This record gives sequence, structure tokens and C-alpha cells, in this order.
Amino acid sequence: MDRINPDYTAALYEMVNGAAFPKHIAFRLAEIGFDTCRIDLDVLPQHFQPFGIVHGGVLATLIDTATFWAGFMRLPADAGLVNVDLKLNYLKPAVGGLLKAEGRCIRPGRQLSYTEAYVRDEKGEILAHGTSTLMALPGKGLKIAAPKFL
Repeated sequence: MDRINPDYTAALYEMVNGAAFPKHIAFRLAEIGFDTCRIDLDVLPQHFQPFGIVHGGVLATLIDTATFWAGFMRLPADAGLVNVDLKLNYLKPAVGGLLKAEGRCIRPGRQLSYTEAYVRDEKGEILAHGTSTLMALPGKGLKIAAPKFL
């Protein structure tokens, strides 16, 4: 397997974390590698629903994002990726602090990959778990000047 180019990774972090949606939700791509990633979110007042817990849509967004990026790095540089499905379970309410979504690619594939993610609180307790099937999109790669692999 090729090695991931650190210049590509740095450009990817800048691109993802500077994009409108991650800024709007206030999450960040914190780590990415082959078959893994971590998405971090510091809970802010806008993340709460009226009952004083983090809205389920925030947790779903973290799982959706973590499953996506966990399947991304094995793709050829000219390929994009799209979620085909997302299934999740809410296991415990989130009430604040730092949330971490850790994604893992269970089965990488040329066309379809299967991934999972857990959202944990600062104590390491699991708040939500989800899975996603992802489909590769040849010709839809990111426009990053640095080569993806060394």
C-alpha cells in the first residue's frame, strides 16, 4: 500500500475544516488515515434541543461524516465518494463537552465500502453508533494540488 502524502493530508484538513457546513455545525476533521478518521465537536448552545440535550441530528451528522472520511483514503486520487445509506442508534444523551466521532472502514472496496462510527463523550462513553455503505465516484476526486500518495 502507498503512503499518504502529508502535504495532501494538510490540504485536505484545510479544505474540509474550512468548508461552509463543518463551520456551520462547528465540527472538525481531527485525524484521517487509511480506514480511520476522527471528527471532533465542542458542544455549543446551538447544538441543544429544547430538553437540554444535544440534538440527534448533530450526532447523526458526526456519524455520517466519520463514516464517510473513514472510507475515503483508500480511493484513487481521482475518485470521490458518496454515502448510499446511514443507519444509527442513539445509546445515551449527549449533554455537553467535547464529542469525538471515530470512524473505521470495515470493508474497503473498489466500488462499495462499509464503514462504522462511534460517538463518545469526554469520559469515553458511547453515545451513538452507526454504519454506512459508501459508493466510489470515479472522476469526482478533490482538487488538491499535492499527490494523495507517495
